Amino acid sequence: MPARSLAPRALYEEVAELLRQRIFSRELEPGSWIDELKIAEAYGISRTPLREALKVLAAEGLVTMKVRRGAYVTEVSDRDLADVYHLLSLLESDAAGKVATQATDEQLKELQALHAELEVAANPATTDRGRFFELNERFHMRLLEIADNRWSNQMVTDLRKVMKLNRHNSLLKTGRVSESLQEHRDLMAALTARDAALTRRCMQDHFRNGLEAAA
Repeated sequence: MPARSLAPRALYEEVAELLRQRIFSRELEPGSWIDELKIAEAYGISRTPLREALKVLAAEGLVTMKVRRGAYVTEVSDRDLADVYHLLSLLESDAAGKVATQATDEQLKELQALHAELEVAANPATTDRGRFFELNERFHMRLLEIADNRWSNQMVTDLRKVMKLNRHNSLLKTGRVSESLQEHRDLMAALTARDAALTRRCMQDHFRNGLEAAA
C-alpha cells in the first residue's frame, strides 16, 4: 500500500476511519494481527496517532488488544453474534414501536422513500447486494434517528459495527435479500398503519430471521 499523507485535523480519527473501512472490507481479516509498524509506515505517520486510533476501534469492539501481543481484528463467535442480534432486536423494535405512534407523516414518507430504493436495489435482474446492504442500514439508522433516543442510537451504531465483522453476513445467503425485503414490506405496512405492537413484532421477526441466516 503506497504511503500517503494524512490531514493534521484529528489525525487519529482519520486513521481510525481508514482502518475501520479496511476491516469492514475484509482487507484486514477477523483474527488477523495488526502490524503497527507497517501501517504507520504506509500512512506516513508515527505510531502515537495509530495507537490512539486502535484505542478507538477497541472501544467500538472492532479491535481486541492482547497483552504483550498487540492489536488484532476482533473475531465474532456464534455467541457474540447471537448477543448482538438480541440487543439490536430489543433496541430497534422499541424504536420502531415509538416511530409508529409518534413519527410525523413527513418522517414516514422518508422511510417509505428509503424502502422504495430498497425495492429497486433488490430487483432480481439488477440485484446489488452492496447497495442493498447500504440502504438497509440507512433505513434502520433513519428509523433510530426519528425515534430520537441518542443513547439507543449510539448503542445501535456500535453494535452494527460489530455485526459487520461477521464473515457470513446474512444478506449474502441465497434468497436472504428477497426475504429481508418482504420483512421490510411488512414493517412498512405496520408503520403506515401506526400499529406499534405489530411494528415491534415485525422488527423482532426481522432480526430473528437475520440471525438464522447469519448462523
